[in-house]
Amino acid sequence: MNDETLLLLANRAWAAQLKDERPDFFERQAAEQKPNFLWIGCSDSRVAPDQITNSPPGVMSIHRNVANLVYEEDENLMAVLQVALEKTKVRHIILCGHLGCGGVEHGLKQDAEGALGHWVRCVGDLADRHADELRSLPDAERLDRLVELNVREQLERLSRTAAVQAAFRRGQPLTLHGWIYDLRDGTLNPLAEISGAPEPTVLSAEAVPA
Repeated sequence: MNDETLLLLANRAWAAQLKDERPDFFERQAAEQKPNFLWIGCSDSRVAPDQITNSPPGVMSIHRNVANLVYEEDENLMAVLQVALEKTKVRHIILCGHLGCGGVEHGLKQDAEGALGHWVRCVGDLADRHADELRSLPDAERLDRLVELNVREQLERLSRTAAVQAAFRRGQPLTLHGWIYDLRDGTLNPLAEISGAPEPTVLSAEAVPA
């Protein structure tokens, strides 16, 4: 049996189980969507937002790209933001990076070519701005520190997009969260958040759940 057939069989089993547990589940799903979260994360196959948060369909909208980057000229992401903020009116946007990110590593080393090299150019710029700090760290810590810096940078860029600024001006309930996913133990760790303000709030240790 080939791999894609296994995926289709798994889908049928999943759908049948859900229908047995909640007969009206798919009927309600088809009628409307009211997600409370928009997740902007990395396209890494090991970081599946709905699975690592144990979220069923309908809880969050998801947008993923290499190294969880925010470019206002990225029409795909801007369209996702417009729908999330104007149509479904999510209250939370989570921008999530992960330790050991290959996209961030390419930006750090500035060794990627083609579309990938162009895409992670802002990570290379970020690494240059923090070169002294990054050089002072042991090799094993350098990449993960840049992952953290990248999450903060992208969260700030997200806060400055036209769609988010418009939502803030409307007084729409909205909080932007910067999180880090640790591949080594499967935990999500809050790093910073912005709620209608131009500068990010750095979370204290007490604010991070154990």
